[in-house]
Amino acid sequence: MPVTKTDTSSASLTHASLELLEPGKTPGVPGPKIGEIKFQMNPKELTMSKSASWKVEKQKKASSAPPATYQGPDPQKLSVELFLDDTRGGSGDSVVTRVEKLFQACAPTKDSQRGDTPSPPWVRFSWGVLAGFVGYIKSVSAKYTVFSPTGTPLRAVCTVALEEIAEEAGKQNPTSGGLKPRRLHVVREGDTLAGIAYREYGNAALWRQVAEVNGIDDPIRLAPGRSVFLPSGDELAGPAGRATARAEVARVVR
Repeated sequence: MPVTKTDTSSASLTHASLELLEPGKTPGVPGPKIGEIKFQMNPKELTMSKSASWKVEKQKKASSAPPATYQGPDPQKLSVELFLDDTRGGSGDSVVTRVEKLFQACAPTKDSQRGDTPSPPWVRFSWGVLAGFVGYIKSVSAKYTVFSPTGTPLRAVCTVALEEIAEEAGKQNPTSGGLKPRRLHVVREGDTLAGIAYREYGNAALWRQVAEVNGIDDPIRLAPGRSVFLPSGDELAGPAGRATARAEVARVVR
């Protein structure tokens, strides 16, 4: 069993816990604490992972694999087990009640249901140097292992999977002030300006500004291998910025 038995009389003992927080209005900034799920026994191990997304546009006529395009980092993940035991009684809520609290953490909070964006509570994993991981519960599974003579669960092992909540907003529409570094995109078979604009700026409607900057008359017919200049957000926001970007295209691309 992946748990570490601890002496609860020790003054230096710190129990792991999952703090339940009201969903925040600002990315990475949670609301007030609305509950807490404490570990009876600290976990012996936990798993943290981090990955990135890459996209490969397959080309039927290509003789080798095309280059991959970096799409951005994926949320950090944390998986941990909770050991729940009530075989001796007197531990407060029953095992079933504590498991139900974990399941309820996957449902929207009452306050968030009153608004336009219902959301389950955010969760802060707290334990020693790992305290401060803020995310949401992606999944919960409970395995009951010991039962009373009447069939009441007395012991369970719960696996909780968490995903981090970003501390900053994602890409913004350049007209609202979001910035994107300049770069060149080499057109691959199947690319469209709307698709490129969506991947780069999060707004497919900006294909017109990208077309204007690059002097593209027919946005539907993009020749594979052509370089498309992708300006910053400020440059797309107004005529003066796009004029600067066109000058850069003349210098770099052509």
